[in-house]
Amino acid sequence: MKRLLIFASGSGTNADNICQYFAKNDEVKVVGLFCNNPQAGVISKMAKWNVPVELITRKQLNSEGEFLQLIAQYQPDLIILAGFLLLIPSYLVQQFPNKIINIHPALLPKFGGKGMYGHHVHEAVLAQKETEHGITIHLVNEKFDEGEHLFQQSFKVTPLDTLDSIATKISLLEMTHFPKVIDAYLRGI
Repeated sequence: MKRLLIFASGSGTNADNICQYFAKNDEVKVVGLFCNNPQAGVISKMAKWNVPVELITRKQLNSEGEFLQLIAQYQPDLIILAGFLLLIPSYLVQQFPNKIINIHPALLPKFGGKGMYGHHVHEAVLAQKETEHGITIHLVNEKFDEGEHLFQQSFKVTPLDTLDSIATKISLLEMTHFPKVIDAYLRGI
């Protein structure tokens, strides 16, 4: 059985969707969720899936020995970043080479990097009058949003698009593709 460990910081729509996608799969199990935000909506969403939640701090994440011990309890085959806003430390990337996947709400390399998440990305897309926008699912390396791309999907941005309409389109792409890309990647490792 392949074991998924999800890291999230926010509302948890992607984490919830991943849990739902794999709920009836006997070969894949979401074994835990690490969250750095005690107020995050993702925490309550995990209860219905019986997924244990670990509240973590930036200090813990950056404490190699302590954090590796914590992760070891879950024995993950893959770590999924589903709206996790902290930079993954290099020791963790080295411990799990090509086994940490992130989703980003832009067509990387455009609109990536520190501070580029959620509505900040969509605001930048509108401000720069981009004609195309989308999602990137990628492996994680030591820098924000610079790992190898596994998947991209785009849509046309029209003059009628707003922040809300773009966010809705991005969410639909995430819900449709993120679990499928994770599933396909798991089959290959």
